[in-house]
Formats: sequence, C-alpha cells, structure tokens
Amino acid sequence: MEMTMTMKGQRGLKHNRPFVTLMVAQAISNLGDWLHLLAILTLVGIRWNATPWEITFTTLCAALPVLITGPFAGALADRMNRKWLMIAADGARVVIVAGFIFADQIWHVYVLLILKSLFDVVFSPAKNGKLKEFVPHVQLAQAVSISSVIEQMSKIIGPALGGLLVAAFGITWCFILDSASFLISGIILLWIPGKRVIQTARPSVQESKGEEIGGISSREKGAFLKDTLEGVRMLASLPQVGSSLILLASAILFLQFADSQTVVLFRQLPGISSDLLGWCVGASGVGTLIAAMSVRKWKRAGHVLKMGVGTSITGLVIGAAGAVVGVWPHAGLGANLLLISMFALAGIGIGFAVVPFQILLQEQTPEGMTGRVFGTVGSVMTASNIMGPVVGGFLVTSFGVIPAFVCSGILMTLLGLVYVLKRRSKMMDATVASEAVAVSE
Repeated sequence: MEMTMTMKGQRGLKHNRPFVTLMVAQAISNLGDWLHLLAILTLVGIRWNATPWEITFTTLCAALPVLITGPFAGALADRMNRKWLMIAADGARVVIVAGFIFADQIWHVYVLLILKSLFDVVFSPAKNGKLKEFVPHVQLAQAVSISSVIEQMSKIIGPALGGLLVAAFGITWCFILDSASFLISGIILLWIPGKRVIQTARPSVQESKGEEIGGISSREKGAFLKDTLEGVRMLASLPQVGSSLILLASAILFLQFADSQTVVLFRQLPGISSDLLGWCVGASGVGTLIAAMSVRKWKRAGHVLKMGVGTSITGLVIGAAGAVVGVWPHAGLGANLLLISMFALAGIGIGFAVVPFQILLQEQTPEGMTGRVFGTVGSVMTASNIMGPVVGGFLVTSFGVIPAFVCSGILMTLLGLVYVLKRRSKMMDATVASEAVAVSE
C-alpha cells in the first residue's frame, strides 16, 4: 500500500509540484514529437518529389525502432535514473532534429528519423515510471488521464502548428523551433526530483510477485535481456491486462487500416472536397481528447467495460462510414457534416478503449517493472500501427474499399461485444461461486 510523504500529494495533483513539472515537460516534449511531421512530409514528398515507396520507408524509419527496441528501452528505464534518462533523450533530440536542417539527401532523413525514434522510445517508459514515483495510488487514474489528454492535444496541435510554421516561415524554422522544444523540455526536467517522492510502506502483493518473477531489486544485477523478457512475463501475469492488450492491439490494427485507406474511401464520393480529410482527422482527435477528459467520471463502469464499449463504438463508425459513402449520392454539406461527426464519435470510442487500458496498466504494474511493461506494450502497439496499413491495403485491393470498411467495422464491433460479454460472464461465475461458499458456511 502506498502512502504520501507529505500532505501536498493528498490536496490534489495541482499542488503536486513534481507531477506538474513533469506534465509541463511532457507537453513540450510531446509537442516536439509531432511538430516536425508536416515539415518532413513537405521536404520529402514535395520538395524532393519522393516516390511512394520512399515516403513509405520514411514512415517505417520512424515506427520500426519503437517496435524493435521498446522492451529494451523499458528495461533501461527500470535500471537507470529516470530523470536523467529523460533529460538525455531530450538533449539527443535537440541535436538530431537540428540535423534535418542540413539534410540534402533522403537517406539523411532516414538515418535521422531512426535516431530520433530511438530516443522517443527511451523517453516514454521513463516518463511513465517517473509519474508513478510522484503520484499516490489513489490519484493514479487522474494522473494517467491528464497525461493522456496531453498526448492527444499534442497530436492535434503539433501537426497544425507545424503546418503554420512551414507556411509562414519555411521548413528550416520549423526544425529550429522543434529542436528548441526538446531543449526547453530538458531544462524543465532539471527541476523534478531525482529520487521518488511517494514511498511504499511495505511491498504490495503484486510488487512482491514482481520481484519473485522478475528477480528485480536494487541488490541484484540481472542480465539486460533477462530484464526485458521478465517485463513480458509480468505483463502476461497481470489480471485482465493481457487480454485487454490483445483487444486494444486488435482495435488499433483496425483503426490504422481505416486511417490509411480513408482517402481511398472518400474518393468514392463524387465531388468530395480535398479539405474533408483534414477536418475528419481533427474531429477524431477532438473526440479522443473528450474521451480522455471524461473517462474518469464514469466510475461505475469498470475499465474492461469501457474498453469493450469503446472498441464497439469505433467499429460501428468504421462500418457505417463505408456504408454511408456507398449509398450517398454525392458530396455536399450534409455528407461532410455526417462524416465529420462520425469521425468525432470514432475518436471518442478509441479514447474509451485506450485511456482505461493505460489506467489499468498503471494501477497493476509494480513500480520497479513499469519501464519494462510499458516498453513491451509500446512495441505491441507499434506492431499494430505498422500492420494496420498493410492489412488495409490487402483488403481494399482484394475486396474493394467499401466492403473492406463495412466488414472490418462489423468484426471490430463484434470483438468489443464479445470481450464485454466474456468479462461479464466471468464476473457472474465469480459471484455465483462466492454466494455458494457463503451458503455452505
């Protein structure tokens, strides 16, 4: 059981100075993660007239390091001082992003994206572990929701701000300001405590289990690869987390399929505006932001129920979007408003799937295993992000874009419903068993 060392932590997160400082640094660092996105696409796709395969490889250079090194970065975050690990990651990205200014060949961009992604994946598990050092267990759900809101806001604001910078000042200034964002984040992190603020009175059952399974303690020096594998084992051993991860990874795969093929879907609607995709993506981000801000208010609904319902809502929207485009006669104000509203609803659905999982993961993961577990989860999510477009391309090529959307939406909806019904069945069985024991006594 965790206890706060000061009354400050009990007065609310806004009075928790280490947490507030960490969130400010995260906000600036997350903004930097997305600020350069449009500048890279403009540089490679427009200025250098890259081929579609070159643009695809640009995306893979940013995503694959997260998939491959996620668990290793998590193990690193559990074995080293998380504060200085985050500062080092920000400092490295200051130099790497500045290097884009001098890139004049596409392979330069590939190398810089790989390097930046390696330090992106180092920052995230270190931040998640540090958050648990600052926040009492009773406030952990609120802290995770705030962190998720910051991440979603950065995904909305970052590309939009990057587009304004490129349009107003050019690509070079976008890279300069992006590099400066990591410098500012690193400086702010100097003010967070290096040691944990929240202390444990004694190891909880799960933490003891984590030490027994993982062999992790300050007195033990396990092999680096062994630490990584133990993170995978711990993730599988946590109640509800393993099955929830499978559900979320499947949902992300379907979502990435839809995101990658939305342009193809919209082309089926005669007279569609080229600006509609941007509005839909923005509406989806706003919907996810709304979900992240409101998910804690639904206290009576458990994390599992929220995830299942959120997955089903997103599936319904994906299937309905394919059906609407298939039957709607032509583009216009009505079609635009309907599609924008549907994408906002899909954002809410995916938010209710993602945020409860993050809360569940934070609540059940022993502090000493946080980096490894979150690093492994990041690798699984990245695998879904990469496989989604590949699966989408296969489905659309084989069956057509409208049938692919409708069928994928139906499958995703059923996946969420089956998950909810399965969890409820287990809860009913547990209730019946407990009542039987009470009667026998």
